[in-house]
Amino acid sequence: MPGHRTKGFCASAAALALCAVLAGCGGSGESAGGGKVVLRYTWWGNPDRAERTEQAVALFEKQHPDVDVTTSFSGYDAYKQKLATQAAGGDAPDVMQLDYRQIDQYASGGVLLDLAKQKAVLRTSEIDQGLLATGRVDDVQYAIPQGRGTETVAYDVGTWKKSGVPLPGKSWTWSQWADTMRALAKKTGKPGATDPGQSEDAFEVWLRGQGKALYTEDGGLGFTADDLTRWWTFTDKLRREGAVSPAEQTTQLDGSVENTPLGRGTSVTDANWDAPASGFLALVKGGVALAPMPSGEDGTPGQYFKPSMFVGVSANTAHPKEAAQLVDFLVNDRQAAKILGASRGIPVNEQVRDEIGPALKDFDKTIADFQASLEGKLKDPPQAPPAGDNALQSTFQRDYDQVSYARMSPREAAENYITEAKAELRS
Repeated sequence: MPGHRTKGFCASAAALALCAVLAGCGGSGESAGGGKVVLRYTWWGNPDRAERTEQAVALFEKQHPDVDVTTSFSGYDAYKQKLATQAAGGDAPDVMQLDYRQIDQYASGGVLLDLAKQKAVLRTSEIDQGLLATGRVDDVQYAIPQGRGTETVAYDVGTWKKSGVPLPGKSWTWSQWADTMRALAKKTGKPGATDPGQSEDAFEVWLRGQGKALYTEDGGLGFTADDLTRWWTFTDKLRREGAVSPAEQTTQLDGSVENTPLGRGTSVTDANWDAPASGFLALVKGGVALAPMPSGEDGTPGQYFKPSMFVGVSANTAHPKEAAQLVDFLVNDRQAAKILGASRGIPVNEQVRDEIGPALKDFDKTIADFQASLEGKLKDPPQAPPAGDNALQSTFQRDYDQVSYARMSPREAAENYITEAKAELRS
């Protein structure tokens, strides 16, 4: 089957401001020779997810002989940039994988189809209604959650055991995590972790452990420059001590596991989402296991279950019915679920999850067991972030780069970020 795997895109996320104007231009989808419908389907991920997705799409094409699906994938950062460019030009793919942080942005930009109009072919009754609601904006269902995931500390089992440092338990605080990373660095001669200072996701977990949030209910900032200064002072100190990865490594992160310090063998752990962590298996010879994210000092959990990703349909697709059929297949088909496993998180269709759960093997079972160990311990997820958050993820990393290279103090970088964030959220 056709497949085009693309790397290294370049675009400005600001171009999405044009979406509402350009959404009516062009049209996604086409008809192939012989009357076949051609759908463009694109996602981000690692090679393991890509291989499984290609197998699942081949099954869909077998079940729908009148449809050809052209696929593409890349690492998250490159994917995010390319999709922004396509959306701004009115050329979004027919079916696209979306992050929690993109739903509001693309829905308000006129990029996504109202999926309720395709309820004849797209079933949602077996999806947890709370999860399903996370794909709505202003009560319109623009995206369907494809899996349930949570953030985790993935670690090199062989290296950790060899160090003699006690393995992580069922919970730890941020200070305990930091002490453990220092101990790993001392015993192994390499940083214990990827520097979490550059990650908005890790910062959110830390914030929630303090009883705060990234955003208020009305879409404003839920934290202050003082909060961000504390976080960046904490991670900056760890980096200077060598407990977490140096600037030249973390400033090259691109959303792929291959380019993380853990993936390159230059650290012992990495904070990542549980499904993408499967990509470490092919890279880490000592084996990979999952530990919970650290909690607040009083034990307040910051970690939460969230839709690991969504799938949406272009408002411009020439084939809305067939595109919705592909979405239905990815979310509800039993055979597809067996192929995809937990590569996008644990299935959201409750009957499918119950059916395939006992049959999960290898790292899929690792993810399922990890999530099961957290049941009943986590707080409710936050509402989907406001549209400006997508751009602010890059701003967050850029400003921390200034701290990493000692060009700004944590306080200066935090105040700079707060100023830009407020402006972005007002625009």
